[in-house]
Amino acid sequence: MKRYMALLRGINISGKNKVVMAELKKEFESLKFEDVKTYLNSGNVIFSSRENIEKITKQIEEMLKKNYDFKIPVFVLEQGKLKVILEHAPIWWGSDDKIIYDNLIFMIPPVTFKEVFEEIGEAKEGLEKIQNYKDVIFWSFSRKDYQKTNWWSKTTNTNVSKKLTIRTANTVRKIVRM
Repeated sequence: MKRYMALLRGINISGKNKVVMAELKKEFESLKFEDVKTYLNSGNVIFSSRENIEKITKQIEEMLKKNYDFKIPVFVLEQGKLKVILEHAPIWWGSDDKIIYDNLIFMIPPVTFKEVFEEIGEAKEGLEKIQNYKDVIFWSFSRKDYQKTNWWSKTTNTNVSKKLTIRTANTVRKIVRM
């Protein structure tokens, strides 16, 4: 049995696309996933299954479509693979520096880094940094200057934004330990 994480995109943001985490947990359990846990109110579900990632993703997508009247993109990843991703984090990512905000952008397949980069563009030098590793992008920026960054508005307001889901470094670290 493997441990997985499902990241749901765009739920419970500013009172929109409401999903009650306790109900979501029960819905995941109804799919016969085991040891289901949720973290925060932003669509982080950790669970165990014997199924492969393609079947799991399809099951979750069908359940979400059946139970919610809005589209919820989902990204599923083996927890062990997330550990490997974090081992490849750039040195500048994930520090305890409170001036810097560190995020991990998960690219929902089939989107690629090339597509994301072509639409969003370069990171603004001195204000933000990005680095691609497999299906994720490490992204850090200055908290005080976030509105001046290139990626801040474009990760939420471009065509490719619907194919991304973002978590903070702290959230990712917590999920990998659950």
